[in-house]
Amino acid sequence: MTTVNTSTVQRAERDARRTVPISGAPTERHRVAAPRPLVPGMRRLLFTASVLVLLAGIQLFVFTGRTDHFFAFTIANPLSAAFLGAGYWAAVAIEALAGRQTVWANARIAIPAVLVFTLLTLTVTLTHLGQFHLGARFTIGTQTVTAAWIAIYVAVPALMLILLLRQVRTPGLDPPRAVGLPTWLYGVLAVQAAVLVGLGIALFAAPGAAAPLWPWTLTPMMAQAIGAWLIGLGVAAGQMLAERDARRVRPAAAGSLLLAVFLSIALARYPNQFHWRSASGITYLIILATMLLTGAVGLARGLPHPIRQPAARPGSWRTTGKTGHSQRQSPA
Repeated sequence: MTTVNTSTVQRAERDARRTVPISGAPTERHRVAAPRPLVPGMRRLLFTASVLVLLAGIQLFVFTGRTDHFFAFTIANPLSAAFLGAGYWAAVAIEALAGRQTVWANARIAIPAVLVFTLLTLTVTLTHLGQFHLGARFTIGTQTVTAAWIAIYVAVPALMLILLLRQVRTPGLDPPRAVGLPTWLYGVLAVQAAVLVGLGIALFAAPGAAAPLWPWTLTPMMAQAIGAWLIGLGVAAGQMLAERDARRVRPAAAGSLLLAVFLSIALARYPNQFHWRSASGITYLIILATMLLTGAVGLARGLPHPIRQPAARPGSWRTTGKTGHSQRQSPA
């Protein structure tokens, strides 16, 4: 029996994965492009953004009642501040997990949602600039936080657009889909995306008229700020539906799961601010449940699972991992 070297087997397997047969010439094989990598600049931006949203979440979710001092603008309703803080903390998982990926297809789910959200939030900022903590009547620390907010929402979408152009021009292909999601989950994601985007557009475009659709009291500025979040979340749900692979949606699934948890904590902290028996309140809770469900299922399906090797039957041959030699299994 000829011995088999492990490294030779591994090289052969890699070559087999990187080549495909040409139609009409079954014996001829040609090398294909490797998977498109996540470019270093986009990785650094995602990691930087994850730190920034972590800090914003602390300002809003922890110091909910002190936005007049610790945040860029004052939020009178603490449930609104906690909602925004929950969104920022959920974004930590989306951006950090996307930044850890090596293949662009497994990281890109974070980009459209973040890009849409930052552009819309920049629009809200410029539209309501008079409500921001600028001017001598605020402390230096508060003014610094406000200036940093404006600078971030100007710089991040611009940098992301530049890096996105570089990313799509990077050679490579998407790896094949290998871990699908349950069929019923696609339907849930479709409804979730439609409701989130539709309600988000209503709040953003007509905040005064659409604010009564929300289960707690909103100012026009807060209606638009929450609308920006809903549109971004809806874009992420829609992309989860389009990607159709659990490995590609892991960052968004983790973010969806965490968002549902943090928003539930926010409701527990400020139950008197929420209109529990209203139609909008019931709809909100249903959406929260679907986000928890889609996040948990998507994350569970997307986590790597160990590959179990079939047990060798007595009298069969196997290759040992350390020596690379083939050995015969003896009957028990």
